[in-house]
Amino acid sequence: MSRIEANGIGIACDFTGPMDAPVVAFSHSISTDMGMWAPQVDALSGSYRILRFDTRGHGASGVSPAPYSLDQLADDLYALLQVLDVERTHLVGLSMGGMIGQTFALKHPEMLHGLVLADTSARMGPESGPIWDERVATARTLGMEAHVEPTIGRWFTPGFISAHPEVVDPVRAMIRRTPVEGYVGCGLAIKELDVLDRLPGISVPTLVMVGDQDPATPVEASRAIHARIPGSRLATIPSASHLSNLEQPKEFNRLLLGFLEGLK
Repeated sequence: MSRIEANGIGIACDFTGPMDAPVVAFSHSISTDMGMWAPQVDALSGSYRILRFDTRGHGASGVSPAPYSLDQLADDLYALLQVLDVERTHLVGLSMGGMIGQTFALKHPEMLHGLVLADTSARMGPESGPIWDERVATARTLGMEAHVEPTIGRWFTPGFISAHPEVVDPVRAMIRRTPVEGYVGCGLAIKELDVLDRLPGISVPTLVMVGDQDPATPVEASRAIHARIPGSRLATIPSASHLSNLEQPKEFNRLLLGFLEGLK
């Protein structure tokens, strides 16, 4: 792992794989870090050059004062790619990462071969504002520990939580160690998400994926994205909640690899 100065902040990243292979960049959820993509690294590392990075305010990346914006987070990725001399990439984003992905695709379509939007949304409705205000207030007053179990309950199905502590416990640790200011900054960025009406402007090949039991960004949100991005594909992952890449990695990887291979 290295830490690269880009867009005025230190961004922690891991860039591995064959030097001449197509690049695939991965953008993670709020309250996690690049470690959430481990199953995808294992599946893709032989055929692709994989770029994982910690979003501003998360993991080992720098923490700037809140609030952040999705434009700013997309600009972070753009600056990182420039420093790494990556001209074009596939971009895979889940949850907040998918929000960054949509924003990036609207700003820099020329830099994308393909776009994968997993368990994400394109607009936060008016009912979401108070929810994010409460989450921000909780983080500020009680710290991230107060978010651990409620978040795990939204991110995994109950049976998976009890049966797979080897997957769920590392995610608990990611939530717990997320800097409060980084969580607040990104939470306020998510609260302002509203790109749904701009999605017809995305012209790169796009795969939309969602766990069929995702309560955080439900199937309807992915259907709305799919309906507006021309030529996009929609895939529903059975028996998965919000972190579908961790709960059903085989199916997630099958869909992801099929999409990427189809663009070669």
